[in-house]
Amino acid sequence: MMSDTTRREPTLPPIATLLTPAERARVDAAGEGYYETLHRETVDDVIRDLKSRRIHAVLVSVTCASTHASRVASMVREFPRVRAVALLSELEPRTPHAVLSLGQSGIRRLVDVRQPAGWRELRGALMADSGDSTQRSVLGQLAIDLAGVPEDCWLFFETLFSCSPRIGNVRTLAQQLEVLPSTLMSRFLRAGAPAPKRYLAMARLVRAARLFENAGFSIANVANHLDYSSPQSFGRHVRTLLQMTAGDFRHRYDGAGMFERFREELVVPHVARLRVLRPLTAPVGWVGNARPGKRYAK
Repeated sequence: MMSDTTRREPTLPPIATLLTPAERARVDAAGEGYYETLHRETVDDVIRDLKSRRIHAVLVSVTCASTHASRVASMVREFPRVRAVALLSELEPRTPHAVLSLGQSGIRRLVDVRQPAGWRELRGALMADSGDSTQRSVLGQLAIDLAGVPEDCWLFFETLFSCSPRIGNVRTLAQQLEVLPSTLMSRFLRAGAPAPKRYLAMARLVRAARLFENAGFSIANVANHLDYSSPQSFGRHVRTLLQMTAGDFRHRYDGAGMFERFREELVVPHVARLRVLRPLTAPVGWVGNARPGKRYAK
């Protein structure tokens, strides 16, 4: 059964736009079934979206660029980890200057949709998996560190970094893994490995550090993106785990740096234990309170 946490995730990736009315209709038609468009009137409206929800990409019309050049540049500087794409749908006398302005603002991808093939290119540009580059890097390194671990142990680590950012406690993580929370915790304890709660908490700080790479995010914005109850709750989480304030954490760690700490504390020293850990699989001959139909039940 899908959990309440999973149901809250949007079905399609949201794309914030700054387009002309004519472009909006065409972008909607081209993206039907691929993405959800959030059409906005000003750059400030787009920035509010970036701060309040997880935006997959931003699409800016070349036609609109000339009147919003400085604010577009500011947005790209403040949110460098969010993909930004420029849309060219028609040529006007001011188009060359507008294109140059967008390039100077930091937008590196321009899609020309004056020909039908351009709409397919636009879908590819907006749906590119750039936002998950850190996730791929993290999982790639973990695959090296954890070579030889059981399949379900690997699934635990993969889930830490690929699950919804709203999964913030062992109960919802266990639901995602289709195992009882008490069972998950006891298997880590018996193996002599750190508690799953600590793995999840530190993995969430890797995500937080990645979000802080966008200078436009405040501590409150990051707390909201990761579904903490308040900025104060996020601050307590950081202080409990790292003995520093949320502000100090922001200045000290980027995503890569926090992941290295995750590895140094929770992976590398425990590899031998993790290679025999079966967190989702009942021991042979064991009968207990595993969920019916559990993925790794024997």
